[in-house]
Formats: sequence, C-alpha cells, structure tokens
Amino acid sequence: MHASLSTSALLAETVAANLLPLYFALLAGALALAASTLLSWRRLRPGGAASAARIASAGALGVGIASSAFALIAAAMSSGHALTEFDDALVTALSATQPADTLRVFARLTHFGDTATLTALGIGGALLLAWRRHLVLAATWAAAIAGNALLNVSLKALFERVRPVHDHGFTIETSWSFPSGHASGTVAAWGIAAYVLLRLLPSRWHLPVVLAAVAIALTTAVSRVVLQVHFASDVLAGMASGAAWLTLCITLSELLRRRVP
Repeated sequence: MHASLSTSALLAETVAANLLPLYFALLAGALALAASTLLSWRRLRPGGAASAARIASAGALGVGIASSAFALIAAAMSSGHALTEFDDALVTALSATQPADTLRVFARLTHFGDTATLTALGIGGALLLAWRRHLVLAATWAAAIAGNALLNVSLKALFERVRPVHDHGFTIETSWSFPSGHASGTVAAWGIAAYVLLRLLPSRWHLPVVLAAVAIALTTAVSRVVLQVHFASDVLAGMASGAAWLTLCITLSELLRRRVP
C-alpha cells in the first residue's frame, strides 16, 4: 500500500508540475483523433450507403465501449483502488502548485458546461430545429441534452461521492461529485450539436465543427480537475457516460431517419 501511495503521489506531482503542456498535448491528440474519425463517420452520413444493420451494430459497439469504461471506473472508485489514491494525490498537488492566473482562465472556460449554458443550448437548439421542421433532429437534440442531465443526476444520487475540498474561491460546487456533470454534459450537448451541424451544413464545415466540439468538451472536462471541484475519475466517468448516451441518441436518430420518409 505504501508503494502504491508513493507511486500515486509521484504521478500526481508530475501531472501538476506539467499541467499546461500535458493539457495541450492531450488536446492535440484528441483533435487529431477526431479528424481521423470524421473520415469514418462520413460513410454513415446522410446520403451514404450505410444500412440500418450496420448503423445499429456500430452504435451498439460504441455504447458498449463507453458503458464498460464507465463501469470500470466506477468499480475502481468504489473499491478504494489505486485510482482513488491518485485522485486524492492529484487534488493535493494541484492545490499546492497552480497559480491564480491558471485557475482564473479555467474558471471561465468551465462555463461551457454550466447548467444554464447547456439548458439554453438545449431549449434554443430544439426550438430552432422544430421551427425549421427538422423534427427528428429536434427530438434527438432535446433527448441528448435533457436525457443526459437526468442520467447524471441519477448517477450522482446512486454513488453519493463527496467532492474534493476546493477553497481557492474561483468556483464553488456543492452537489455530489461522481460522475462529473460538466464533463458528461459537454460531451452530450456539444457532441449532439456537432452531429446536427454535420447533418445540415456543407462538407467544408464538417471538420471545423467536429474540432470545435471536441475542444470544448475536453477543455471543460480538464477544467473541472484543474479547479479541484472534481476528482480525475469523476471527469473520466462523466465523459464515458456522456459518450454512451450521445452514441445511443445518434444511433436511434440515424435509424429513425431511415424509417421516416
């Protein structure tokens, strides 16, 4: 146990000491992965030849992978695994090392995942799509954002994990910690926004849309750890649950679109 704690503390201190370089490296990798994934997505885009069976299979695989990731993180967190030791060590290291300017910047960026922001995005987007008579997309948009919010509240109530102490004053959170609502919310909300825009905009806009959505979701997720309002495992689990719900909504939308003339 002592060796495990020492390893966790060393890793946490390394992460905290190199926070910004690690963040930019992670962001660059995520954007590169998103760009390559877009090439695969285009095979399923409107007008493509993908069958309903192929879409259902791909969707089931995506939901299964994301749900399994969430389950593994939840099990590790609940069993007092080394992951929780790293969680605690990282909060301590970040609290001791991060300057006010860094906290201030991430405190502003975290607003992409605020309840007010996501609520406005959900209601505004659904109404606009319904007004333009994109009824399936409007229903998908609303289901992705509202459904994920309900899912997150339910999961928080199930696990009842207390948040890490954060007394820096840049932001204060009091609800349960696991999984992160900001992380799951930005994945679901900005992910469904990207999906809808890919459906409606010319292909030249597809790459910028996907890259913007990924950057917003990842940056918001990282901000929750930097601000010490969530443990790292909260954020990873939130992104996994949000990805599972988003994938389910998109899959059902694509299947429904093939049944509606």
